[in-house]
Amino acid sequence: MKRVFSGVQPTGNLHLGNYLGAIKNFVSLQNDHECIYCVVDMHAITVRQDPKILKNNILEVAAAFVASGINPEKSIIFVQSQVSAHAELAWIFNCVARLGWLNRMTQFKEKAGKNRENASAGLYTYPVLMAADILAYHASHVPVGDDQRQHLELARDIAQKFNNDFKVDFFPITEPVIMGNATRVMSLRDGKNKMSKSDISDYSRLNLTDSADEISKKIRKAKTDPLPLPDLSCLDDEEKFKDDIIANRPEAVNLLNIYAALANENIKKVVSIFAEKQFSFFKNELNDISVEVLSPITAEMRKLIDDKAYLEDILNKGRENAHGMASPILKRTKEIVGFY
Repeated sequence: MKRVFSGVQPTGNLHLGNYLGAIKNFVSLQNDHECIYCVVDMHAITVRQDPKILKNNILEVAAAFVASGINPEKSIIFVQSQVSAHAELAWIFNCVARLGWLNRMTQFKEKAGKNRENASAGLYTYPVLMAADILAYHASHVPVGDDQRQHLELARDIAQKFNNDFKVDFFPITEPVIMGNATRVMSLRDGKNKMSKSDISDYSRLNLTDSADEISKKIRKAKTDPLPLPDLSCLDDEEKFKDDIIANRPEAVNLLNIYAALANENIKKVVSIFAEKQFSFFKNELNDISVEVLSPITAEMRKLIDDKAYLEDILNKGRENAHGMASPILKRTKEIVGFY
């Protein structure tokens, strides 16, 4: 059986992008894969966090996993920092990865911005820790969004170089899993920018903790353009949006992708249903499907967060299972490197 690893950062305000780009796909994979899902708190502290808020956010991510349909009896759910193999393997991989590889990581450049010299070393080596996360379990597949593809390529490079340097066939060359219509969910206020918890405007995103009324308000206020929704001529032969539509009508593309992902429909069918319709009509339909899908998750998350003992029990069992899986892989890695 293929082994899947992925994680979500506990940085607060989980939103529709986290759900459609990651968590929803985690749920579908657990039926025919061996799945390991991690709350990646070590990645979260690459930027400053309030310790008390971080602890609450860790439980919020665990609650979102379970509320969305990840079954802790089928999948391992745990907290990254509670399994030391991640940190230990990351150091070994720091000594395998090359500076030139890390210098090419575009996400570091985006996050560090003009303050590059003040960014933490952790933010710079973030992709090496991500490689350790994956390879500590010999994961064969990783569900990733478009913004993480480059980091997965680095993980593949590190695995290949380790194998070549030590003349072993030990670490797998992990494959990406790109799923669904909304692999990159964009802001409701600007279709050219990714939906983000750091956006100043709360109207830029649908949070997983939003009420039905809040969802409705945000969808009504979502940015559109004055034209009717596009028809099937906006799609190419592979049934993907053409580049000129993406460039000129990003909000229409984003909202149609969101609808398709929430409704579990292919984009061709969704475009055909709403072709030439007005946005006012479409927004009503998008609101209905958003509330239908997200409200039960929100209600279950709130219930789970109130039952911390239950969540902590899931995370403790997950930690034991993850440790049991990663320990022999780390032990063999140390033997290969030459550690006592």
